[in-house]
Amino acid sequence: MNLLDRIKIFADGASLPSMLESAKDARIRGFTTNPTLMRKAGVSDYRAFAKELLAAIRHKPISFEVFADDFPEMRRQALDIATWGENVYVKIPITTTRRESSVGLVKELSHSGVKLNVTAICTLEQVSATAQALGGGSPSVVSVFAGRIADTGRDPIPFMREALTLCRAADRNIELLWASPREVLNIVQAAEVGCDIITVTQDLLKKMELLGKDLADFSLETVEMFFRDANSAGYVL
Repeated sequence: MNLLDRIKIFADGASLPSMLESAKDARIRGFTTNPTLMRKAGVSDYRAFAKELLAAIRHKPISFEVFADDFPEMRRQALDIATWGENVYVKIPITTTRRESSVGLVKELSHSGVKLNVTAICTLEQVSATAQALGGGSPSVVSVFAGRIADTGRDPIPFMREALTLCRAADRNIELLWASPREVLNIVQAAEVGCDIITVTQDLLKKMELLGKDLADFSLETVEMFFRDANSAGYVL
């Protein structure tokens, strides 16, 4: 079985032209974005951006995140976002900025028919509580930031295996997403663990062309690059 048949690739970003182009790529099965990416991309009108994107992409899931920091407003925003399209998942951060768990709101929304993507998860305790809250509710995604876990010097693979076990035990409708990958190897690792989804940036999507590349050829191309650059610089000794 091909690697890409074992895991769904979701494009992560907020550039409308780039996302529309990615929608034509058969490898891309869905999309995620967040307020940080949208701000970096220069998005000024959240609703207008989302509506334009959803007008063009109707049959692939897209996750849009609430940006409030108190539960009543998070609930209001989530219910609003959920009306934007059948392919919309609402991203709820696992905690507020005051470390208040969002699990109660997650359970309420999921069991009222809102498809959720619970995000910014970095501990197994968070995975367990989230999976239990989502169990029996609407189709949902648990986004574990494996890349950030790795940034702390911890191996994310055992973590993600346990996270998958917790999600599967709670409900088969819960999909586990490997978030914040840093390299193509992470796509391979996520697929081998059994994750359902992995997000990729445009830069990482381009690097996927290297998947399985002949290492001897890669070595030669590297030497050729060094040689070209030295000549172009006009170095002499």
